[in-house]
Amino acid sequence: MALPRITLTVWSDVLCPWCFNVTVCLERLREELKDRVELDLAWKSYLLRPHVEPKPMEKFRRYTESWMRPAAQADAGEFRVWATDEAPPSHSVPPAVGVKAAARQGAFEAYHPALMRAYFAENRNVTEPATMVAVARDCGLDVERFVSDLADPELVREVVADHNEAVEAGISGVPCVVLDGGFQLPGSQDRAVYRNIVERLLAKQEQS
Repeated sequence: MALPRITLTVWSDVLCPWCFNVTVCLERLREELKDRVELDLAWKSYLLRPHVEPKPMEKFRRYTESWMRPAAQADAGEFRVWATDEAPPSHSVPPAVGVKAAARQGAFEAYHPALMRAYFAENRNVTEPATMVAVARDCGLDVERFVSDLADPELVREVVADHNEAVEAGISGVPCVVLDGGFQLPGSQDRAVYRNIVERLLAKQEQS
């Protein structure tokens, strides 16, 4: 017997530390509820930094100290204050394209958190093609195909379309989880909040 299906649409930016937490949290929730519901997570791109914005290294290092706030949240990703000599990421578009390139190989669920981990825990510049390719290789992707897809302008159009869809829906920041029917839940919530939402949606399905 097929399990009931619940879809949550999640707008996210790879460079957003709170989005990293939501990624970890929702995956854990899906594992927790796997015997009761098929939790479909539809991830979409939101561009917090749509254009190239150079940041001085020392200013960026100080900024990464703020990652200790999301690091303290339950179901947090792994964070480390910037401790390498890698340059700060340039803008949101390249990693957004990278996760869509991985999705073409059916590898979004492996690549997306791995790229965030490379940024927040390993302090690697995930806007550099070499870094994105290295993560793809570690995730077992077809690297030649991945490199080709990174250069496909259609993926940039898909990223921009995702972002514009969010703006038209009134989403002004991420993470933002959108339920069937359009209800928006902004911010990084505790797992209990998302679990309660899924429980209510399941109950609604059963009633109908």
